[in-house]
Amino acid sequence: MSISSSPPSAAHGRSSAGLDVSAAFATTLDTPEHVRIAEELGFRRAWLYDTPQQSPDVWMCLALAAERTHRIGLGPGVLVPALRNPMVNASGAAALERLAPGRVAVAFGTGYTGRRAMGQQPVSWAYLSRYVATFRALLRGETAEWEGSPLRMLHTAASLPSTPGSIPVYIGAIGPKGMEIAASLGDGLFVAGGGVPGRAKSFEKVLYLAVGSVLDDGEALSSERLRTAAGPGLAQVFHFSYELGGEEAVKALPGGPEWLAVVQDTPEAQRHLAVHNGHLLHLNDADTAAWNAGAHTLVEHVTLTGTAGDVLTKVQDLAANGVTEIVFQPAGDIRRELEAFADAVGIRR
Repeated sequence: MSISSSPPSAAHGRSSAGLDVSAAFATTLDTPEHVRIAEELGFRRAWLYDTPQQSPDVWMCLALAAERTHRIGLGPGVLVPALRNPMVNASGAAALERLAPGRVAVAFGTGYTGRRAMGQQPVSWAYLSRYVATFRALLRGETAEWEGSPLRMLHTAASLPSTPGSIPVYIGAIGPKGMEIAASLGDGLFVAGGGVPGRAKSFEKVLYLAVGSVLDDGEALSSERLRTAAGPGLAQVFHFSYELGGEEAVKALPGGPEWLAVVQDTPEAQRHLAVHNGHLLHLNDADTAAWNAGAHTLVEHVTLTGTAGDVLTKVQDLAANGVTEIVFQPAGDIRRELEAFADAVGIRR
């Protein structure tokens, strides 16, 4: 049985900067209520992270959000293919679409953080391509092949999307190979920070995930409120620098040596646990050490943080570079962060 629902209108969640405004959440059991608040404030969509190493099941929380809302778009962003057989994600997407008709979208990525946080490498682009093609074929009602065997959704009609193939699929990518796959397999591009790729304007839909916070009047960058609100986003600079560039890359950052000193207290075989603990939810011990040692001075440069005017300018710049949907992830006091961002970009109803 579907829940009373209406798809987002073209005007819903539209910023004064000319792009759609959505929210993202590091999934917790409180997230369904946070999605309800986002709908109340006028956000177009809510994307929930697929992070089972620290979060409850993303499909479960999306279903709970569907029960509390009527208009806001819903979807997992981004799904990590290696965590589930494609039939599991196809079944989850189909059920969510029946609960929230016309409101569902799905995004996939190679699982850089989701895999690293469990001590694994991201999946290959070839694997992701096969996975997404299989996922889409299943939702169209086709027989597909996975791991050498044919499979097809054998659900009753009441559990399948009312319109086969109606769920948009976005691909998380930045590099050339990922961009090619996004262009051939997806309905748009999902960019998780790191700047807007040069090819973004060639895509009809470009979603850009951003973290940060709107500053209070006269607020210092070292404030405790900002630490909890923007600190988790800032910490990703240390996590990615460590994963991609090693110790030397981290040492070059303000607070880098202090961050490394904490991480290196953990045995190497378990170090990924120390690095990714609290991912986009809160600062772990290493992140806190870095913040206190001066990392907070980076927050305006590497996150979507600033005065309301500064934040709007940054969003306008993203729109000028081809972004069609800004996806803002709050942390700390979630209602306060959603309200402040909605006001800054002009969507609050």
